[in-house]
Amino acid sequence: MEEVRRSAARRVAFVAMMGALSSALFALSATVLNWGQVALDLSSMGVLIASFYGGPLAGLSVGMLAGILPGVYFGSTSGLLPLFLPGLVAGKSLTGLSVGALSRALNVLGRRRKAAAALTATLVGYVPECLFTVAFFLAVIPFFAPQAAWLTNVMVPVVVKAWIEMAIMGFYMAALVGNQGFTLLVARLWPTPEAFVALKR
Repeated sequence: MEEVRRSAARRVAFVAMMGALSSALFALSATVLNWGQVALDLSSMGVLIASFYGGPLAGLSVGMLAGILPGVYFGSTSGLLPLFLPGLVAGKSLTGLSVGALSRALNVLGRRRKAAAALTATLVGYVPECLFTVAFFLAVIPFFAPQAAWLTNVMVPVVVKAWIEMAIMGFYMAALVGNQGFTLLVARLWPTPEAFVALKR
């Protein structure tokens, strides 16, 4: 019973840490990594790490946490907080859920050649959030906030930028899943069979 409690506590700590990592990376994107009209947003890194090592539910949980700060930020700047906050939470949660499910289906951590599978899972796993984003700009905003329908004009650059960022993060994840030191560190917080199998590869 005590071991179960410790394991649960470690997993809660892992989710909280990855959520904090995503929030910190978003804060950097809004400040240090912001060059006027261009900002490099790598805030989904925590979501991806949780998805690959913890699975779809961990990815979903971290995605919910990771979407809060961006939702508040963009909701405040646009005056559409009631839309952007739940919208960004839902979008990042979708990525966490789908990447986690794909990672398990492709057995990314159990492969000898993990890099290509990790990149594939990251990019394909972003498709649901991408479709949700398109629907959010083309349908949700015009329906609930017709006065802000002009935001539909920024949908294409937002989506293109997001794909570029996901590709960058996909390459980062391709490197991380093959790093035994990083995998061992994560396995101590989220001890899954997949992580221990990866250590033997």
